Amino acid sequence: MFVTPGVALHSESAADTHRLGALLGALLRLGDVVLLDGPLGAGKTALTQGIGAGLGVRGAINSPTFTLLKEYEGRLPLYHFDLYRIEDPEELFELGFEDYFGGEGVCVVEWADRGVAADGATVWPANWLRIGIGAHGAAKRTLTCSAVGARGEALLAAFVAAASVSVPVPVPDATEGR
Repeated sequence: MFVTPGVALHSESAADTHRLGALLGALLRLGDVVLLDGPLGAGKTALTQGIGAGLGVRGAINSPTFTLLKEYEGRLPLYHFDLYRIEDPEELFELGFEDYFGGEGVCVVEWADRGVAADGATVWPANWLRIGIGAHGAAKRTLTCSAVGARGEALLAAFVAAASVSVPVPVPDATEGR
């Protein structure tokens, strides 16, 4: 499996991470899989909320840590996975999650590294976009993006192009409106 080398995007705030997610969400097509990695509090859910906005999902998107999967309706169905509580990648097969990947919607998987067995085996389809999120202080983030497969590589190129022409969102003052 050839993985496209990582491309770094930078976020200055949670709003900026949400903006990047919305850009990505607008680019997603049926069957796309986005794998997210990063430590607790890195911004995986904030990015997913933006992806949902880009897909036209209405209402709150929150992390399915205890349910493992939440489904949302938008332009395309959004299947939001959180693998934090998965101890063995084999559990994904036992739960039937592989049926979602490359299927009737878009899959966003938080803690995707937990879906990889010690021997490198995964349930991921032949095409995906991976985003590793690194935190730098309270708000700044680096999103390191890589891809596998023709669709994954095309999505990565389109996402990087969209992010490069988009203007970052200013950080709102938390005391405004009080």
